[in-house]
This record gives sequence, structure tokens and C-alpha cells, in this order.
Amino acid sequence: MILLTLVCAPLLGWGQYKSEVWSPDNGDGTYTNPVINADYSDPDVCVGASGEDYYMTASSFQCVPGLPILHSKDLVNWEIINYALGNLYEGDEALLQHFSTPRHGAGVWAPSIRYHDGWYYIYWGDPDFGVYMVKTQDPAGKWEAPVCVIKGQGYIDTCPLWDEDGRCYLVNGWANSRSKYASVLTVRELSADGTKAIGEPVIVFDGNGTENRTCEGPKFYQRDGWYWIMCPAGGVPTGFQLAMRSKSPYGPYEHKIVLAQGKTNINGPHQGGWVHTKYGEDWFLHFQDKEAYGRVVHLNPVDWSSGWPIMGKKGEPVSTYKKPKSSIENDPIMNPVESDEFDAPTLGKQWQWHANYDEKFGTATAFGTYRIYTHKLSENWQNFWEVPNLLLQKTPADAFTVTTKIRMTSKADGQTGGLIMMGLDYSALVVKRVGKDFQLLQLTCKDADKGKSQTEQLITTLKPTAEDQIDYKPGIHEDIYLRLKVTLPDVDKLKNNRQGYDGKPQVSFSYSLDGKKFTDGGEIFIMCQGKWIGAKFGFVSVETDPKCDRGWLDADWIRITK
Repeated sequence: MILLTLVCAPLLGWGQYKSEVWSPDNGDGTYTNPVINADYSDPDVCVGASGEDYYMTASSFQCVPGLPILHSKDLVNWEIINYALGNLYEGDEALLQHFSTPRHGAGVWAPSIRYHDGWYYIYWGDPDFGVYMVKTQDPAGKWEAPVCVIKGQGYIDTCPLWDEDGRCYLVNGWANSRSKYASVLTVRELSADGTKAIGEPVIVFDGNGTENRTCEGPKFYQRDGWYWIMCPAGGVPTGFQLAMRSKSPYGPYEHKIVLAQGKTNINGPHQGGWVHTKYGEDWFLHFQDKEAYGRVVHLNPVDWSSGWPIMGKKGEPVSTYKKPKSSIENDPIMNPVESDEFDAPTLGKQWQWHANYDEKFGTATAFGTYRIYTHKLSENWQNFWEVPNLLLQKTPADAFTVTTKIRMTSKADGQTGGLIMMGLDYSALVVKRVGKDFQLLQLTCKDADKGKSQTEQLITTLKPTAEDQIDYKPGIHEDIYLRLKVTLPDVDKLKNNRQGYDGKPQVSFSYSLDGKKFTDGGEIFIMCQGKWIGAKFGFVSVETDPKCDRGWLDADWIRITK
């Protein structure tokens, strides 16, 4: 089981962390989108029991812990308070084993979160195994074990609706990759407790052969005597948001485009959740696809005066707008935590593994560090796409700097650890034991998902900073500071269309032996998204010898700055 502290941490006090690299609250009663400049893909939101608390979740795919729970008092300032899932899927030994290796792009797709009759529910579709649900009475506390509501393949983007008469309905989309059809939405009835299907699916909307292709990500609501389904269509990067209404949950539904890019620079504004606040306001949280950065979260006002939920400013997304009304005093600012001193007995909530957690991956220490043991690569490994113990977090801004202090402890040749930017392509700055020394290397792989081999570039050779003086399985140690810097595209280069430059964010590496003077390490790397997720950065720790004792990487701290 994953450490309970990852899943069951208490709700933190409001206003404890302001990011140095991105904060949407302008401090003058306005905000600037995105409200979360990080990859919280396919977000959904609900109003909590108090009427003054908002809870959001998002797709987590194969990463664990899964189903992040974020909390806000004003829909602008957010903090990560919990995860609803530990490992995928606890209670099912076959699936626990299945997700013990990285299953990139599988797992948790487009969840929905709802508050109903004293309980918080999250539903999601796993395209390979079916529709799942978890629930709790305290979003910051322990969530119950997942329940498989519907077994099968192709189910994605699920959302329940409890009708006024107590009946429960479920709407979902379909994954073409599994079902070989898509662009339709289906509705069926569930049992009143939402645990199993009791009705057959009915196609209520068909976007095939129209501009509404790729309709997916539906959310189910009731308002003013109408059943409402809100969903994106037109494709992830360039699509738009639909609203549709009917007098019956089974349709037919009339539809209208309520949010589109228009003349703005905010592409594909769609797929999210609508909330009606206790102050009588309406808002829509949704994502914008930013390629290598993933799907970042925007907030737009909603106007119902026409009888339809027209979002943003006359159907176009806003960049800056007045904040929602709230009960918060003195406008405290809260952003998802990024930096970590690793001085607590628990892992920070910004971190996720690339597969189901195993204690051999790593653990907190009493020494003010987090230890990540070297993962034994397979016999015919090609690159780090197979590594489950990558400890990673989301990119927090368009431009930022990551600096970390580590100690690499090696018991055998080939043991390697360092700082990585991971995606379909990746690059890492690492130290690798070779004989009695360490080599500082840049490891880079293009098309890692396709099994391509990584390349090595030798930066320098380093003498160990410490050596064990005992004769029983001695290790050698390397203390080093590693840094990666993400920079925005060079506008002049784009204008001049210089050969070999595509305008994507660039990653540069550097290192230091004293934490003061940093030296460039390797070549510029073009940051690349992962499988349905944005690029993520963090730590890698691996080895190739199947028989040797593991080495380890001790992360002393990691700090995200401008």
C-alpha cells in the first residue's frame, strides 16, 4: 500500500503558499488565467457541504497517488489537500499487479466529483476495465475503496446525476482506441446508491459527421426544469464547449456552442465543471491544452440570462476578470505547493510515481532527505519509459527554474541518479558510477514511447565526495547540485523562422559542486508532453546489474524559482 500520509493528510490552513513562478490572484480583486498553470487535465468541481468550499479533481491516468483533490474558497486560489486513490486498484490483486508497471495513458480518465446526501463521490472511466466510483464524507480524509460500477472496455468521461426523485443517471463518452467508435454520449440509469447499472445505455447525442465530432467529457446537471449536459467537441487543442438541454435525461437534446476561442489566444477552451455559488454567481472551470505543459485550468464567468450558459465574455474566454464573491478576508493567496525541503516524514502532495507504489521505490528518512532506491532495469531495456519509480511533479509555469541538492550513493558500477524532464521525449542530468569515479552525463531520448534508445553525453568525470571506509559492501558517494531551467520560445527566432527551431519550451541543465557556481551541462532539450499528460520533472534512480545491492539517491531539497 502507498503511504497513508499521502492519502489521508489533514486539510491545511488557508493561505500558506504563494508560488514564485505563477499565481493567478492579482491582489486587487481580479485574477488572471490560468488559475492553475499546471496539468490538471479534464478538471471537474463541486460545491462542498458548507456552500463556501469548492473541491476539484482531475485526470491522473496511471500516476499514483491518483485522483488529486484540490480545495479552494474562491475558485482562484487552490491547494492540493489529498488524493482519493492510493494504488490502482486497491482491493483487486490482478489490477494491482497490472498497474505495478507503467501503463502510460491508461487508468483514470476524466473524473467527475459530486456532493450528494452528505457524501462526496468521484466517478471515472478506465477505458480498459470499466466505470469506477469512490466516495467519502470528508474530502481531506480517507476515501473508501473503489467500486466497479460497470465492467467493460471503452467507457470514459463518466458523470452521475441524482434526480429530484432520487433516481440516479450516468452519462459517459467512448474511447475509440478501445471501442472503435466515439463521438457519441450515452445515458443509463444506475441504482439509487450509484453502485451499479440497472438500465441499458441510450445514445443521447451524436457528433459524428458534424462540427461536434469528438464530443466527450460530459457533465450532467439539472436547472430550471431542464436536464443539462455540458461537453467539449471539435477536438482537444482546437475545440469548443457545448451545452445541451432536454426535458428528459434520455433526450432528445438541443445544443448550443457556449464557449469558443474566437478572437482570443486561448485555444480549445472546453471540458470542465460548472458551479453555482451561494452568492448567486455561476462559474466554469475548464482546461486549455498547452502541449508540453499539459492541460492547464482556466476560470470563466457564466451568464444564464439567455436561458443558456454563455461562458466568458459573450462566449469567448477571459484573460483577466474580477474574482468570484467569497467569504475570504484579506484576500490570502494560495497556490499548489512545488518546492520541497524533504524534512517531513511524509512525501509532499505535489509528487506522484509512474506506477503503483512499492516501498522498494523509496521512502522518507529521518535525516531530512527523501531516499529513492535504484530501480533495476529490464534485461533488454531501451530507455526510462519502463521505469515505475520516477518521482515526478507537474510543471508549474511557462518559465521556471528547478534546483536540487542530492547525494548519489552507489554500491556497484552503472548505478545512476539525477534530475529529469520526462515526456514522450526526455532528458536528464545524472551522475553514474564508472569504476571508482562518477560520470556526469546528459541522457536524452526522443520517442521514448516508441522504444527508441537513449543517448549519453559525457559532461565531466567527478571524484567521489565521500567513500565508505569499511570492507563490508562499501559505497561511494557524490554530493552535487543539479539545475534545470525552462524558458519560453524566443519570439525573434520564431519570426525569423530559423531552421531547427519550432517554438516549443526549452530546457537547459547545469550543475554545481558548491551550490554557488553553476556550470552548463549538456545541450538544450525541447520539452515534450507525455502520453495524455504534460511533461513532468523530478528524480530518476536506476541500475542495470540484476544481482548487485541497490544504490540510492537522497534528495536533500528541491526548489522552484524564477
